[in-house]
Amino acid sequence: MTKDELTAWALKNGWQEIAGHLSLTKPSRPAEAIVRLVLKGTVANLEIKKPAGKWEKVASASYSKLEADPDTGFPRGLGLDTISGFSMLMEDNKNRAVFAKMSAPKSGN
Repeated sequence: MTKDELTAWALKNGWQEIAGHLSLTKPSRPAEAIVRLVLKGTVANLEIKKPAGKWEKVASASYSKLEADPDTGFPRGLGLDTISGFSMLMEDNKNRAVFAKMSAPKSGN
């Protein structure tokens, strides 16, 4: 996967840009990132915010090592599919984004 492909996948799946990084938030604090993808020139880093507020890198992979699942497009190689509770957090963020779009006032009326 390329950096652009990873970014497009993330934005379609509930990630949002916070402080320049693709991020997931807690349901109780939707403005505060707790998981983020730091996309650099040749590598993607997955970081999780510790309770003390410090970011900890939990996975890193070059874009050439990341592969999109042929059926779902889900990126393989960063551990996104193996971290406990991560799928639920992503689903919650995706649902929140969808419902926010649905409840947004329509423009042009």
